[in-house]
Amino acid sequence: MVIGRIADELVQGVENAGNALSEVFFEPSIRLGVTGLARAGKTVFITSLVANLMDRGRMPGLAAAAEGRIVSAWLQPQPDDTVPRFAFEDHLGALTGAEPHWPEPTSSISELRLSLRIQPQGMFSAFSGPRTVHLDIIDYPGEWLLDLELLDRSYDAWSEAVLALARTRTEASEFLAALDATDAAARFEEPTAQALARSYTGYLRSARESGYSDCTPGRFLMPGEMEGSPALTFVPMPAGDGSSARGSLRREMHRRYEAYKSRVVKPFFREHFARIDRQVVLVDLLGAIHAGPRAMEDLGRAMDNILGAFRPGANAWLARLLGQKRVDRILFAATKADHIHHSQHGRMTAILEALLRQARDRADFAGAKTRAMAIAALRATVEETRVVNGESLDMVRGRLLETGREAVLFPGTLPEDPSRLTGPAREGAERWLDGDYSVMHFAPASQTRKPGLGPPHIRLDQAAEFLIGDRLR
Repeated sequence: MVIGRIADELVQGVENAGNALSEVFFEPSIRLGVTGLARAGKTVFITSLVANLMDRGRMPGLAAAAEGRIVSAWLQPQPDDTVPRFAFEDHLGALTGAEPHWPEPTSSISELRLSLRIQPQGMFSAFSGPRTVHLDIIDYPGEWLLDLELLDRSYDAWSEAVLALARTRTEASEFLAALDATDAAARFEEPTAQALARSYTGYLRSARESGYSDCTPGRFLMPGEMEGSPALTFVPMPAGDGSSARGSLRREMHRRYEAYKSRVVKPFFREHFARIDRQVVLVDLLGAIHAGPRAMEDLGRAMDNILGAFRPGANAWLARLLGQKRVDRILFAATKADHIHHSQHGRMTAILEALLRQARDRADFAGAKTRAMAIAALRATVEETRVVNGESLDMVRGRLLETGREAVLFPGTLPEDPSRLTGPAREGAERWLDGDYSVMHFAPASQTRKPGLGPPHIRLDQAAEFLIGDRLR
């Protein structure tokens, strides 16, 4: 078995080196990971990005597009034959059809390859023809990314941290009651484990619906074909006398936790995540602010854990040739910027930067470039200013998701000083002291697409320039 594993690793190393050699000298590829927690808009982001790279009339912030150096762009089969294809055509039809609607969110990994024909720039560009650059977009749930921190956590440490967090959330009351009524040292019985796992999963779902982001293990919320398997039937349990004895309930929970790491988390890291060299993390910042200080603090903790999962650093060409990839650019994008007036976008970005300051500093120190940005992958509103009680208010207008009727929203004014939000969040305040931040859910706007124009957006071109612009020169 050992010899076989070594042989497999050698073969994989040779394949990686061969692929890297081809990428460096012939047709380079950029593996862009796209992730985000619930309601952050991954599917819409990928669909709009690809559509706008194919029809580049709304991409002036992408230098290669503005300079006319992207000769053409087309879709072709992705290189990973065992990964489902991202359903770009279906999602684009949902967003831009006669009755536009948000596409169903993805709950598993998928991939799409967009090939770009690029005219090089520089002194020798006139003597060389266009070259091909492949953009491989890997879509995966942010909940899976949160699980990567489990690789460095023992069951005891994970249980202690998760239970401490659960005791601060009312959504966990039923699970904690069931756990308190269970003897961890009792002999393991499958019905008991399944009942506890169902209760724990129910708590995670309720916590996510309340706006919390840090909800692990992530596959409990998106189990797919693994639903009901032993690897997804465990819960955190406190240590106690006799609870580690062979055959005990807690001992089996410990074993299944380790199986989850080795059979679920590690394969994802090895087969997909470790091969990514650019990454965008989508953040529903407005939703967290609306949910309150605790949800915002939880979002900051989740983002810190996410960034800690990366191996950031500069990617030398020799390292790529040897198959050793590192994420060298990470974009944190606060989505749904169209839900507030553009005059507040700078404040929205500043709040996200403050929330991620410590995590970003670690990545910058390691050599990776990071950036925070407020975007809307698909603009669903228009802006207008109205006078209310003698006061001029900047508002947004759009079609409500629930009723289909048009509505005008004044969502409140974000503070100029981010600490007005990050301070109460860090201190565990129950609610904001000086304001309430409203959120409406808008449906996609009907639109008439002109030739050469992709879907309307906010700063998607600037996001693309940061993520891939340097590789299109």
